[in-house]
Amino acid sequence: MVLINRIYTRTGDAGTTRLASGAEVSKGDLRVAAYGDVDEANACLGLVRLHTAGTPLDPLLARLQNEMFDLGADLATPPGPAEDRALRILDSQVARLEQEIDVLNAGLGELTSFVLPGGSAAAAFLHLARTVARRAERSAVALAAAGEPVSGPALRYLNRLSDLLFVAARVANDQGRADVLWKAGATREA
Repeated sequence: MVLINRIYTRTGDAGTTRLASGAEVSKGDLRVAAYGDVDEANACLGLVRLHTAGTPLDPLLARLQNEMFDLGADLATPPGPAEDRALRILDSQVARLEQEIDVLNAGLGELTSFVLPGGSAAAAFLHLARTVARRAERSAVALAAAGEPVSGPALRYLNRLSDLLFVAARVANDQGRADVLWKAGATREA
């Protein structure tokens, strides 16, 4: 249960924050950056959902937004005494993303070029969410590379999430028919 009755606490005025474990860290900490990037990607999905209400994509995106809070909680809770109570991303959630990617991708034509972010508003915002999710993945990988523990399912979830958002953007672009394709070198002068 989360209880929030004060919005500002002044505890971060000195540039620190607390992880879910209670440990105090710098707001510049790699772990804070990783779950902050997840939060930013989630906010991008909020923008997408302004354009997907009533479509088959909207319930999927609503579930993803909730799971991204779970993901943020996972990243904000390093192993330790709070581990028994920690909310963790599960391999079954990664497997579900893979299944959803396969279902969404099955109705799309083959790509002959890279897709530029654009087309419909929903697709453009999905591409924005995808790029922020990729940044979140890079942040989580950097955290792990620095020797900090990061759960394997959380890393895999981030990787699949950006793939799902790419495919969802194509779906939002009339099943890929309205994709804006890259034309390599098209604007170069001879």
